[in-house]
Amino acid sequence: MDSRPRLYQCQAVAYPLDEVRSIPLGSHDAASPRLALRWLQERTRHITDQLDTAYARPGLHWLTDEAERERALAYMTRGTGYHLTLYDEGTRYVLAVYPPGTTS
Repeated sequence: MDSRPRLYQCQAVAYPLDEVRSIPLGSHDAASPRLALRWLQERTRHITDQLDTAYARPGLHWLTDEAERERALAYMTRGTGYHLTLYDEGTRYVLAVYPPGTTS
Protein backbone atom coordinates (compact mmCIF):
# COMPACT_ATOMS: atom_id res chain seq x y z
CA MET A 1 0.00 0.00 0.00
CA ASP A 2 1.27 3.48 -0.90
CA SER A 3 1.74 5.55 2.27
CA ARG A 4 2.73 8.77 0.51
CA PRO A 5 0.29 11.65 1.03
CA ARG A 6 -1.95 12.41 -1.91
CA LEU A 7 -1.17 15.95 -2.98
CA TYR A 8 -3.03 18.61 -4.92
CA GLN A 9 -0.96 19.72 -7.92
CA CYS A 10 -0.96 23.48 -8.39
CA GLN A 11 0.36 25.12 -11.57
CA ALA A 12 0.61 28.56 -13.11
CA VAL A 13 1.46 28.76 -16.81
CA ALA A 14 1.66 31.64 -19.30
CA TYR A 15 0.67 31.05 -22.92
CA PRO A 16 1.95 33.86 -25.16
CA LEU A 17 -0.58 34.30 -27.96
CA ASP A 18 2.08 34.62 -30.66
CA GLU A 19 4.18 31.62 -29.59
CA VAL A 20 3.76 27.86 -29.64
CA ARG A 21 5.47 27.21 -26.31
CA SER A 22 4.15 27.83 -22.83
CA ILE A 23 6.06 29.42 -19.96
CA PRO A 24 5.82 27.79 -16.52
CA LEU A 25 5.27 30.41 -13.81
CA GLY A 26 5.39 28.10 -10.83
CA SER A 27 4.09 24.90 -9.38
CA HIS A 28 3.40 23.56 -5.94
CA ASP A 29 2.14 20.39 -4.29
CA ALA A 30 -0.41 21.15 -1.57
CA ALA A 31 -1.49 18.73 1.15
CA SER A 32 -5.10 19.97 1.27
CA PRO A 33 -7.67 21.86 -0.79
CA ARG A 34 -7.36 24.85 1.55
CA LEU A 35 -3.57 24.99 1.06
CA ALA A 36 -4.07 24.67 -2.70
CA LEU A 37 -6.52 27.59 -2.60
CA ARG A 38 -4.01 29.64 -0.60
CA TRP A 39 -1.35 28.97 -3.27
CA LEU A 40 -3.83 29.92 -6.00
CA GLN A 41 -4.58 33.22 -4.24
CA GLU A 42 -0.89 33.98 -3.81
CA ARG A 43 -0.04 33.29 -7.46
CA THR A 44 -3.06 35.29 -8.63
CA ARG A 45 -1.77 38.26 -6.59
CA HIS A 46 1.69 37.88 -8.14
CA ILE A 47 0.29 37.85 -11.67
CA THR A 48 -2.21 40.69 -11.19
CA ASP A 49 0.54 42.83 -9.63
CA GLN A 50 2.37 42.65 -12.96
CA LEU A 51 -0.60 43.37 -15.23
CA ASP A 52 -1.93 46.74 -16.33
CA THR A 53 -4.95 47.79 -14.29
CA ALA A 54 -7.59 46.90 -16.89
CA TYR A 55 -6.20 43.38 -17.32
CA ALA A 56 -5.68 42.90 -13.57
CA ARG A 57 -9.33 43.64 -12.69
CA PRO A 58 -10.71 40.09 -13.20
CA GLY A 59 -7.97 38.61 -11.00
CA LEU A 60 -8.42 41.32 -8.38
CA HIS A 61 -12.16 40.67 -8.42
CA TRP A 62 -11.56 36.93 -7.96
CA LEU A 63 -9.31 37.70 -4.97
CA THR A 64 -12.13 39.63 -3.27
CA ASP A 65 -14.99 37.32 -4.32
CA GLU A 66 -15.38 35.11 -1.26
CA ALA A 67 -18.25 33.14 -2.78
CA GLU A 68 -16.17 32.18 -5.84
CA ARG A 69 -13.20 31.16 -3.69
CA GLU A 70 -15.54 29.00 -1.57
CA ARG A 71 -16.86 27.45 -4.79
CA ALA A 72 -13.27 26.70 -5.86
CA LEU A 73 -12.59 25.13 -2.47
CA ALA A 74 -15.75 23.01 -2.75
CA TYR A 75 -14.70 21.80 -6.22
CA MET A 76 -11.27 20.79 -4.97
CA THR A 77 -12.69 19.11 -1.86
CA ARG A 78 -14.99 17.00 -4.08
CA GLY A 79 -12.03 15.97 -6.23
CA THR A 80 -12.70 18.29 -9.16
CA GLY A 81 -9.98 20.48 -10.62
CA TYR A 82 -10.23 24.26 -10.68
CA HIS A 83 -8.85 26.70 -13.26
CA LEU A 84 -8.58 30.48 -13.24
CA THR A 85 -7.64 32.17 -16.53
CA LEU A 86 -6.43 35.76 -16.85
CA TYR A 87 -5.45 37.65 -20.01
CA ASP A 88 -3.54 40.66 -21.18
CA GLU A 89 -3.09 41.83 -24.76
CA GLY A 90 -0.51 39.18 -25.58
CA THR A 91 -0.72 36.38 -23.04
CA ARG A 92 -3.17 33.97 -21.42
CA TYR A 93 -2.34 33.01 -17.82
CA VAL A 94 -3.81 29.77 -16.51
CA LEU A 95 -3.71 28.93 -12.81
CA ALA A 96 -4.89 25.42 -12.07
CA VAL A 97 -5.29 22.99 -9.21
CA TYR A 98 -5.59 19.28 -9.90
CA PRO A 99 -6.83 17.00 -7.13
CA PRO A 100 -4.93 13.86 -6.14
CA GLY A 101 -5.05 11.15 -8.77
CA THR A 102 -5.44 13.49 -11.76
CA THR A 103 -2.80 15.01 -13.99
CA SER A 104 -4.73 17.65 -15.91
